[in-house]
Amino acid sequence: MLRIISRYISVINVCLRIQIYMDHVTMGGYVGWLLFIWIFCLSSVLGQVSYTIPEEMAKGSVVGNIAQDLGLDVKRLKSGKARIFTRDSIEYVELNRERGVLVIKARIDREAICGQTTPCSLHFQIILENPMEFYSINIEITDVNDNSPVFEKSDVKFKISESAVSGARFIIDRAIDLDVGTNGLRTYILKPTDNFALKLHGQTGDIKNIEMVLEKPLDREQHEHLSLVLTAVDGGEPQMSGTMQILISVLDANDNAPVFTQSVYKASIKEGAPLGTIVTTVTATDADDGENGKITYSVSSMLDHTRGKFDVNEKNGDVILSGSIDYEKARTFEINIRANNNDEGVLVDSCKLIVDVIDVNDNIPDIHIMSKSNVISEDAKPNTVVTMINIEDADSGENGKVKCSINDDIPFALKSTSINFFSLVTDSDVDREKQSSYNISVTCSDEGVPSLSSSVTIDLQILDVNDNAPVFLKKSYEGYIVENNVQGVSIFTLNANDADWNQNARVSYILEDSSLNGVPVSSYVSVSADSGVIHAVRSFDYEQIKDFQFRVKAQDGGSPPLSSNVSVKILIQDQNDNAPQVLYPVQTGGSLVAEIVPRSVDVGYLVTKVVAVDVDSGQNAWLSYKLQKATDRALFEVGLQNGEIRTIRQVTDKDAVKQRLTVIVEDNGQPSRSATVIVNVAVADSFPEVLSEFTDFTHDKEYNDNLTFYLVLALAVVSFLFITCLVVIISVKIYRWRQSRILYHSNLPVIPYYPPRYSDTLGTGTLQHVYNYEVCRTTDSRKSDCKVGTAGSQNVLIMDPSSTGTMQRIQSEKSILDEPDSPLEVRKAGASGPSVLHRGAFIRYCVRASQLFYS
Repeated sequence: MLRIISRYISVINVCLRIQIYMDHVTMGGYVGWLLFIWIFCLSSVLGQVSYTIPEEMAKGSVVGNIAQDLGLDVKRLKSGKARIFTRDSIEYVELNRERGVLVIKARIDREAICGQTTPCSLHFQIILENPMEFYSINIEITDVNDNSPVFEKSDVKFKISESAVSGARFIIDRAIDLDVGTNGLRTYILKPTDNFALKLHGQTGDIKNIEMVLEKPLDREQHEHLSLVLTAVDGGEPQMSGTMQILISVLDANDNAPVFTQSVYKASIKEGAPLGTIVTTVTATDADDGENGKITYSVSSMLDHTRGKFDVNEKNGDVILSGSIDYEKARTFEINIRANNNDEGVLVDSCKLIVDVIDVNDNIPDIHIMSKSNVISEDAKPNTVVTMINIEDADSGENGKVKCSINDDIPFALKSTSINFFSLVTDSDVDREKQSSYNISVTCSDEGVPSLSSSVTIDLQILDVNDNAPVFLKKSYEGYIVENNVQGVSIFTLNANDADWNQNARVSYILEDSSLNGVPVSSYVSVSADSGVIHAVRSFDYEQIKDFQFRVKAQDGGSPPLSSNVSVKILIQDQNDNAPQVLYPVQTGGSLVAEIVPRSVDVGYLVTKVVAVDVDSGQNAWLSYKLQKATDRALFEVGLQNGEIRTIRQVTDKDAVKQRLTVIVEDNGQPSRSATVIVNVAVADSFPEVLSEFTDFTHDKEYNDNLTFYLVLALAVVSFLFITCLVVIISVKIYRWRQSRILYHSNLPVIPYYPPRYSDTLGTGTLQHVYNYEVCRTTDSRKSDCKVGTAGSQNVLIMDPSSTGTMQRIQSEKSILDEPDSPLEVRKAGASGPSVLHRGAFIRYCVRASQLFYS
């Protein structure tokens, strides 16, 4: 803003100085100068710079300091890659960016550039980039007097009758001076002036017609031939001139000259009219009769741009189009036509024909791209300049008015910066993910009838910006894996898409740090960074962990990177890898559980219930109960789903007391797994009856195969120990016998010694006084105890069929003396079932066993 104000002040100062100077100028030129001053001031304020230079300046001459005049820094010219844009094929001026000045590049000939057009100016623009700017430059070329007036012919001949009266006029061809203004043609000088004088038509500097007027009648007898010199003089400094010789032959005839009906004829013709078109007809009359009144028409003179365009029919005066005309090259033509009578040009008349060219819409708008960008970032702000365009239509009026537009539904707009200059700018935000490129068609149409148009296509690529984070296809994921899997097996694949392009769309998958029950989640699963495949790091056990969750981050390769998270849940699927476990009846060691069923029970009596569980899940844990084997299948049944054992008929006296049921528990897996439980049922009304029957209770051979093997092995071991003990006892006996023999022959008295708390029994062994009931054990009695206890239930009998040692003590909360008749569980070596005794009988049995042992 300060730069514009300072420029404006400088322009005002210049205008004021020119105003002071104009006070000394005559009133006639005051108005023209005032108009020039205000145009100059206005153009400066509007950002246009104008210079005035003379033509024919030497190459390299400085036109002006453009950087200073535009208020720009020389560095800006360099960084903006300042250059000159002109539509002309020849560049007369070039820009020196190092100095910030405009210099002459090629020879400037005002006449070659503009011809007779004034003022003559060069128009071009200075383009800057980053950001895009342009400034209009106007250089007015002033004329230098470098062309002298030239006549078309070096001489001209006239035949004039001596009877010609004073005042007779003779048209003389004009001289042509390519210079303009004060340097152009100013006047003509005719010498000698004895008989003729010049009459110039038009103002000074703009002479339209030259006539040589007879002032003194000719006398053929005195001068048959006259030679005059016509000099054309311009107004330049130094003054230049051209001459033409006028040769006059004095004749004696015709005294009437042809006369045109009009001194000036006007006509019009459309550009592009076909050749041979009659433009107009000129007419002249001659008062003479006969051959003296016959008129011949011809073209006397025309400017260079008119030559070859028009012809005149010498007989009837028709002006015919003989060459192509173009409104854009010349808008008007002037033709001087001469009328001669048949007396060989003694008397002539002339007229002027002005032909106006009518414009036809025959030029399409010319679109020229001054500067453009092939790519634009998708984060470009609105009104960012993409392309600068210049449009020219050589037609005029409505035919030259141009309107431009671009295709719809694109985020771009075409804005007019000045006359015939447009800028393609972003109209709204662009998104590469919606459209990565644009083919922008710029169409320009004029307002002629019919309208003509032209178009150009601009290809624009949108550069990607990392403005989109990866997006997972699902809000959350669930994966399934069967337990007991192989380590490293893939579970499923995550998939995230990024709408960006190239590196910005390259997605990496990262397992977020977390822990499950204090263990890092990375010890459970891993995620492939490139493919998103989730692998199992370990083998899973459904019974230990059924499911777990973690989060995975998808991150793109942009800078800075963008990411998104997703929750992943892994569900462990169960396999039938666990067999059912029987909770009741308990099968511990060699003990058996016997359920007592009174004989008086009704049908459907609940004997017991088999309780089993399966740690698997789903159908792998659905259990079914089946009676595989039974002593009497017609007496009991097992509930398929609940495992309840019930009677299916009345119990009779013929039914055996000992009932052995084999129940198989199966799950519903594929393949199924099972467990077997043996249920012992005692059918009796009294407890002693149960004890007596279960004393000899034996296992079925099917269940004692393993026991038989161990019994045979035990028998072999016992036999080996027996033989060993026998050898030891015999050795001891021999040793003692030898000792007794030695003592028998000795003279020393023998004093028997007994350890304290021991008493002599049968004179050979010792027995603890306090613990003498322990002697009830057999040789392998170290494997068991004699236990004293009460029954836990009236309906349950605890037995140990696998024992092979002595009787065990039955633990009880009461002492042996308090309940002398309590039943005992007795284990005998080699017995297949327990024997139940009362405490009194048990004590007697122990005393008897001790006597037998020490005997």
